[in-house]
Amino acid sequence: MFLGITNIWAYTVGAFLIILLPGPNSLFVLSVGTRRGVRAGYRAAAGVFLGDTVLMALSAAGVASLLRSTPMLFNIVKYAGAGYLAWIGLSMIRAAWRSRREAAEGAPAPVADLSDPFRKALTISLLNPKAILFFVSFFVQFVDPGYSAPALSFLVLGAICQLFSVLYLSTLIFTGVHLATQFRRRRGLSAGLTSGVGAVFLGFGAKLATTSLG
Repeated sequence: MFLGITNIWAYTVGAFLIILLPGPNSLFVLSVGTRRGVRAGYRAAAGVFLGDTVLMALSAAGVASLLRSTPMLFNIVKYAGAGYLAWIGLSMIRAAWRSRREAAEGAPAPVADLSDPFRKALTISLLNPKAILFFVSFFVQFVDPGYSAPALSFLVLGAICQLFSVLYLSTLIFTGVHLATQFRRRRGLSAGLTSGVGAVFLGFGAKLATTSLG
């Protein structure tokens, strides 16, 4: 046992695999990196890091248990998150259709999106009750309840998870920048990709709206 963690290597492998699972956070960072470059991509990633850190802290403080025992509160957070994901998806689809129409008409490329990716990524992360429940159910398996400083155990587990997240999101950002060079002169292809990503966000929203506490 290390710092109250019962099996740190099993946790490390599990956290690595979990980070690799596709979700709205990683897809949003990839899309920002593709459309707006490295700097904006890392602003989006910073929002994800902060959101995940807040969720980890809330989970350690017992908020996940509160959500689990209060279905009404869980549903409020759930539908707010689902609505926000759907709004992002629809916004991306509208922007893609507008870009495709302007490309067909020979209009100049549209002005770059100037909205703050940090705020969007942070909101996506925080409005995800299933993530809170996941963090507490996953962390608890590896924390010794008899350890004198459980906060230290959660800190180590959180740091491992965030390290993998930094590496993974960095890979996505630079992958997005590479894709951008391919799409820069192909507005139709770029619009098609944006529409696809928007549709996936709509799917994420629908999936979140139909999740349950069980």
